[in-house]
Amino acid sequence: MLRVIRFVICRPNIIDPRYKLSLMVRNLLTLCCAVLVANMLYAQQQPFNGLNMNMGNLFQLSNAKTRSISPENFTGEKGKAGMATLEQGQAREAARDLGQGWKVSPFIHIEAGKTITLAEIEGPGAIQHIWMTPTGNWRFSIIRFYWDDETTPSVEVPVGDFFGMGWGQYAQLTSLPICVNPGSAFNCYWAMPFRKKCKITMENINTERMTLYYQVDYTLTEVPSDAGYFHAQFRRNNPTKGGSYTLVDGIKGKGQYVGTYLAWGVNNNGWWGEGEIKFFMDGDTKFPTICGTGTEDYFCGSYNFENRNTRQYQEFCTPYTGLPQVIRPNGVYDSQQRFGLYRWHIMDPVRFDKDLKVTIQDLGWRSGGRYLQQQSDISSVVYWYQAEPHTAFPALPSKNDLEVN
Repeated sequence: MLRVIRFVICRPNIIDPRYKLSLMVRNLLTLCCAVLVANMLYAQQQPFNGLNMNMGNLFQLSNAKTRSISPENFTGEKGKAGMATLEQGQAREAARDLGQGWKVSPFIHIEAGKTITLAEIEGPGAIQHIWMTPTGNWRFSIIRFYWDDETTPSVEVPVGDFFGMGWGQYAQLTSLPICVNPGSAFNCYWAMPFRKKCKITMENINTERMTLYYQVDYTLTEVPSDAGYFHAQFRRNNPTKGGSYTLVDGIKGKGQYVGTYLAWGVNNNGWWGEGEIKFFMDGDTKFPTICGTGTEDYFCGSYNFENRNTRQYQEFCTPYTGLPQVIRPNGVYDSQQRFGLYRWHIMDPVRFDKDLKVTIQDLGWRSGGRYLQQQSDISSVVYWYQAEPHTAFPALPSKNDLEVN
């Protein structure tokens, strides 16, 4: 180094290239370290916004405001819960000896053919938990979510399917984003940020009145600029055609796919889940970027979900994937095998920049060790986050085409 310095002093117009390069590298490293330190200091100075809750940050305090909407507080306003009088409450008879403040209005009725707004919230903020227990036919209750000022919903799904109960029968489901607990209690923990406004509605397309207990827990806080909006879409083919089923297509924009629920009804004998799931993204045409190796493989099981001791399908639930529901023929009216499966891409979201299409093959076995293109009854809900605006969803199937039969 001393020799180089002497050289520079003696020959100011001629600089050793090696010395020049070392200066450039040193300056670049200094700049990178300065940027890193600045970012760390900036992050430390930013107050915690109360989002992305987990056991690792549960101790952190924030300026986020916790609010909740239910039939006991339709607006979520501070200090306005439990105020229903006996004249106003649905449970007025049960509370007649106790009066205001004693569980006077814990539920609502939704008349046949009517749509009710369950929640309307001014942002910015995020939904952090939803609980509800709807009565009646779960395929005939349609839940919709609208973000900010959009006129077409970002979520439009029969309520049972949204919570992983597509066959209209209770089964315990225990996972990170969705839980279905005894007594048919539906719980959702998907984070749903919004910037201006959130609106949630429930439509009853049945011919009978339904009863709904529900609670929407949310926070009012600042939302990061890179936060996507939550979306969920329902589809059904009964039966499928050509041995393939499209879970979703036409997604445009930047986002990430985070979950799949399938209600799969089998119309033939034998193992039904040989089909591969395919993710076509960002201009893929004939061949996808991601291709699975089989249905049970995608749902993180193996070898037909079979318990080798009992020789039966084995139900299971884990944080990220499961087979919570197996409906077995009973010799009378439950004549077909039916399955409910979920796969949450929480640790492995499928990211896309421009577009996304997802399909799964409806494939079983036939004689001679050959694949069988099946004609199954498949319903699906797909879950994803993306930047708005989103493309309009296909129209929901008619009431008759939604019905489990």
